[in-house]
Amino acid sequence: MLNVETSYNLALDYLYSFVDYSLKHSSELAKADFNLDRMRDLMVELGNPQDQYPIIHVAGTKGKGSVCALAASGLQAAGLRVGLYTSPHLLDYVERIQVNMEPISHADLVELVEKVKPAVARIPKLTTFEITTAIGLLYFAMKKVDAAVIEVGLGGRLDATNVVLPKTSVITSLSYDHMAVLGNTLEKIATEKAGIIKPGVPVVIAPQKQESLAVLLRIAGERKANYTLVGRDVTFEPLFHSLDSQSLRVVANEEDLRLTIPLLGAHQVENTAVAAAALWTLRGQGIAIPDVCIQQGFAAVKWPARFEVVRREPAVIFDSAHNQDSFARLRQALDDYFPGKLVYLIFGASEDKNIPGMFEEIRLKIRRMFITKANHPRALEPAKIHEFAARAGIPCEIIPSVKSALARGLEMSKKDGSIVLSAGSMFVTAEVMAAWNDNVESGE
Repeated sequence: MLNVETSYNLALDYLYSFVDYSLKHSSELAKADFNLDRMRDLMVELGNPQDQYPIIHVAGTKGKGSVCALAASGLQAAGLRVGLYTSPHLLDYVERIQVNMEPISHADLVELVEKVKPAVARIPKLTTFEITTAIGLLYFAMKKVDAAVIEVGLGGRLDATNVVLPKTSVITSLSYDHMAVLGNTLEKIATEKAGIIKPGVPVVIAPQKQESLAVLLRIAGERKANYTLVGRDVTFEPLFHSLDSQSLRVVANEEDLRLTIPLLGAHQVENTAVAAAALWTLRGQGIAIPDVCIQQGFAAVKWPARFEVVRREPAVIFDSAHNQDSFARLRQALDDYFPGKLVYLIFGASEDKNIPGMFEEIRLKIRRMFITKANHPRALEPAKIHEFAARAGIPCEIIPSVKSALARGLEMSKKDGSIVLSAGSMFVTAEVMAAWNDNVESGE
């Protein structure tokens, strides 16, 4: 008999033995054979478990993970058993599939991998993400969840999650990302994201640039999907913020709700309003979540590596910003919470990212940048990032090991009190988090 951890690693080996587009270079991504036929076939083989519970389906460029976490936490506070499916993971693959904020156990994942293998064998060309999505949807049915919140992996129209028929769809803030696959204009990106809008299913739309909004409203109209525009139909305003939490007011029709959240940054005020609007929309679908439960759930939400301040003095911050728009929001959060402070930036990025755009947003906040590389196939070589940094006039040095880059940042911040910040790639930030946790556990 294999022990659980050995079996778990073998299960991951099996999942990764399929095509994993998250590990592919952008040139290969552009040629990818994305379609929903094989995913639909797989779900039929498994008995269409996704039809057994109501779903909130969330697409977008920025904020979709935060909106998912908030919505799931609000549903849970109302006494529901709630599935949450997100990607990518930070430290452990099982983070992608959660019930009531508890990741699926390694043993349960092993069991489900074995369960789906016969069906997978009958359907050619399945991908790692498709199989993982199917396992998540099946797990939620096995656990008899009362509701599930499902985050789109990439795009929307052809994403594996788009086999679901939700009670409510949500489209968060759209900006430029994954352009090799989704297109190089906001109109094209919005068209792909709007692929999750289903006929007759209400959709909540976050504040958007006009080019994106026009596309989303046109497609919602064509599909006779009632839409709620956050910023117009649902308004919001920040009230106060501290390093502990921030509060805001969200108003819609007769609703006037004050909320406190532990997530920091002005962009999370918008995400919170979007999540509240999604839960209010569910009321028209027969799922009434009382306002007090929204308040309680949002106050208890946990969503790591989103302007997460793990130490205050000198500050250490983990963030997941990885495009120009999210770096603009990161800069604003630094100005709001640490005015006048400079940062030691631990930075790595995937090869398809707009690195000059990111640097343009953050360069004036950087005291020194430590360029590093995550253990990931799409990670860009540090020498190339160094060229971009030199052009932007950012003082920097290459430290190939993420762990060593963190150690260097901590050592220098000890001398002058500057912030140590990890951003640019979820994969780099995940490795920084692991190294930080190792330091904390060893008492260093």
